[in-house]
Amino acid sequence: MEARRIAVIGSGAIGGVLAAAAHDLGHQVTLCARTPFDRLSLETPDGTAEVPVPVVTEPDAVGDVDWVLLTTKVPDVAGARPWLERLDAPGTPVVVVQNGIEHRESVADMGLSAPVLPALIYVAAERVRPGHVVRRSPGTMLVEPGEVGTRFAALLAGSPVEVSVAEDFAAAAWRKLLSNVGANPITALTLRRLDVFDVPEVRDLGAALLDEALAVARAEGAALTRADVDAVVSGFTSDFPRENGSSMLYDRLAGLPTEHEHITGAVVRAARRHGIPVPRNETVLALMRGLRPTRLPASVAELRPSCASNPPKP
Repeated sequence: MEARRIAVIGSGAIGGVLAAAAHDLGHQVTLCARTPFDRLSLETPDGTAEVPVPVVTEPDAVGDVDWVLLTTKVPDVAGARPWLERLDAPGTPVVVVQNGIEHRESVADMGLSAPVLPALIYVAAERVRPGHVVRRSPGTMLVEPGEVGTRFAALLAGSPVEVSVAEDFAAAAWRKLLSNVGANPITALTLRRLDVFDVPEVRDLGAALLDEALAVARAEGAALTRADVDAVVSGFTSDFPRENGSSMLYDRLAGLPTEHEHITGAVVRAARRHGIPVPRNETVLALMRGLRPTRLPASVAELRPSCASNPPKP
């Protein structure tokens, strides 16, 4: 495919993974970061490599581009506004790569002329320090159907991030939300990785959170079944290395705001619209709201294992 000019807004784990994937395909990538750093390094099961993409911290330092990938957490979207306004153009799609089910809503008040493409990503990745991202598994992405989604899938074809068009994107977004609703708040509250689900009572709590979310998803019109819940619960203990964490855990360790309002909060808000009781999700949301965003002293060896020591399961 012909090389395209791509601006990746956000230098966290997802931004680093996508910047590296696009660069490896020969695209001209600019990484738009809030925290300055000299270079991007990506650690994978095959080793660590430097990704020679320019890193800029001011919107005026970016020229015209063909694609914009918004990879910030939902609470940080407002801070990305200067970048989005600077790069806005009718022919430059904005791919919103976020957790939750409110992709378009997160940028709706900016009045962008650009087409917005909601996207979901599944990848075990973590930013361990500015400019250094660990990717422990290949990535997969799902995007809305349509011409823009098809073009985006072609843009990254052949990279370690496989992009597919989801014909029922609403169901796909709720399915992804199920995995977040269980793992993210529990790992953040317990300060443990996925091994916390080896505790039977914790695994039962995760399943109960998903049961509540499933009822809400169905009321919202998402075509999900009990099999979707069973698949996520099984994944807690079998599909991923026990050393994997969650984005909420990583944010809490770094003293950053977490996305609980856009994950658990999204379930609770939708449940209230439909009059569906979700007491466990309401309790978890209250606990997440009570946390203070303070950087936690943690052993690097204990809470942030290297990629090489934790290869993904086949």
